[in-house]
Amino acid sequence: MIALFCGVVIAGSGLVACSSDGTGGRGPDQQMEQPSGDPAKNPIAERYGAAPRVLADTDRSGIEVSELFFTDAPAAIIATPEPVAQQRAASIAVTAGLPVLTATGTNGPALAAEIERLGAGEVLTVGGAAVELPETVVVHADDGTPAVFEALTGKTPTSVTPENTPAGVLRQIAALKPGGLLGAAPTDPDVENAAGTDASAGETPSDSAPPSGGDLGRLPTRDRDKERAPLVLAAPGAGIAAVATARAAGADVEILDHADPRESEHSLELIRGLDGDPVIALGQMFGSTEYFARAAELATSVTAEQPGGGQLVFPGRRMIAYYGHPSGGALGIMGERTPEESVGHLGELVTQYAPLSEEPVIPAFEIIATVASGAPGPDGDYSNEADPEELRPYIDAITDAGGYAVLDLQPGRARLIDQAKIYTDLLKLPNVGLALDAEWKLGPDEVPLQQVGHVQAEEVNEVADWLAELTADNSLPQKAFVLHQFQLQMIRDRETINLEHPELAFVLHADGHGTAGDKFATFDVLRQDLDPRYFIAWKNFIDEDTPMFTPEQTMEINPRPWFVSYQ
Repeated sequence: MIALFCGVVIAGSGLVACSSDGTGGRGPDQQMEQPSGDPAKNPIAERYGAAPRVLADTDRSGIEVSELFFTDAPAAIIATPEPVAQQRAASIAVTAGLPVLTATGTNGPALAAEIERLGAGEVLTVGGAAVELPETVVVHADDGTPAVFEALTGKTPTSVTPENTPAGVLRQIAALKPGGLLGAAPTDPDVENAAGTDASAGETPSDSAPPSGGDLGRLPTRDRDKERAPLVLAAPGAGIAAVATARAAGADVEILDHADPRESEHSLELIRGLDGDPVIALGQMFGSTEYFARAAELATSVTAEQPGGGQLVFPGRRMIAYYGHPSGGALGIMGERTPEESVGHLGELVTQYAPLSEEPVIPAFEIIATVASGAPGPDGDYSNEADPEELRPYIDAITDAGGYAVLDLQPGRARLIDQAKIYTDLLKLPNVGLALDAEWKLGPDEVPLQQVGHVQAEEVNEVADWLAELTADNSLPQKAFVLHQFQLQMIRDRETINLEHPELAFVLHADGHGTAGDKFATFDVLRQDLDPRYFIAWKNFIDEDTPMFTPEQTMEINPRPWFVSYQ
């Protein structure tokens, strides 16, 4: 075997590392070579392309990220999926400038292929990872102690206590400096360390298995490319190996709370400051490359904002809404008062919710724009369409209060797209969204109240396509697109709804009423196989719920609803 590690003598608690022997290792005082000049002025490597893209990293192995960010590497790190092993591997990778790969248990051939592509002569396994590699690759096992970290990297470790949230851990990895060690081994010999052996800090237990392939020594490091890496975005759900590999390649990695480049003012500034440079998103939660590229484009072209700021409807705020129609209380609480009185009354409820949410809570009206009718009416569609000007006082009142309005369609036998277009001018306002109420979508021989209606996904897609285009053409911020449902049959082929519209926030509104048990039974059924890109909404029925949930009970629902309406 060809050893690229220099020798290490381990005796008791003593560990001595040799200096560079010319085979790729570095002496204790040697540092990784940095690009000359101002790195910010160096060009981005051509292999990254010019357009935004997503590396889905579906299996969280990090292979896809390694393939893009590393043309070669003298060594690589393979870790098991356990968080402590991932954090340890990330710390070593960032210090040594090497890629991290994850052994999932089923991806051995893919790992071996990536090691061969990299030309890596050395592999360090962390957390007991076992992968079949060619005999020409020297495999070493890390024992998880700070002393071995120092021997591997030439850096005295600075212990970093891992955060207790996924986003927090990713942010720590993105901010790691050479020598930073996440999840350092404990000093208590009775506590298991990262490698799963009992060891006090700086010691290797005498009965532990010796590293294979020779004595454990300094990892060969890889000089940073003189060309720059692009900006990288990640979010909770991204793999630790992916983030660490991008960071080890020299990329600036920004961890967002939500997988969208429009997530915050800071992320918007980053995208707007790219000046033609590409941006890479890590993780399938960012959607397809086409979706992400479109979202990045909107980040630069849209200037209008949501109530309270920002481009996204959620997760930047939660909404508490009154539901109803201007005609009066028979169709919901919103119509029981004048627009201004309803805003004031709703404000008291918003105040109760505010301390229960980490996000700002704003008022909202869900206004029934078209009302299902027991009579066919002049157009024969069993739906009465309100004049848009009849709805404006409520929209103006909620707008003045810093709130949001959603126009609800009860189409009867009408086509949803035809009814939506009646309210085009109102939907051109930045704080007005659209809701489809499938309960009142009827077949050609059906009438209201004789059955629960339903809508085909194809018709939902038709409205979504139109609303997304309207939003984009008018440079509007993202719009709420709400789908009401309390039976699975109400939205047929729901899995085929096209969610590839960054202009829209898709909201599933759970409308079940009755006892708490009844409501949760409906809620659980509706969420089965639901795409995680939907935001969840909940309805509290003032008369039909027994009893109606309090704000505290409503906000204890898991997942916590982003939109809560009262009817």
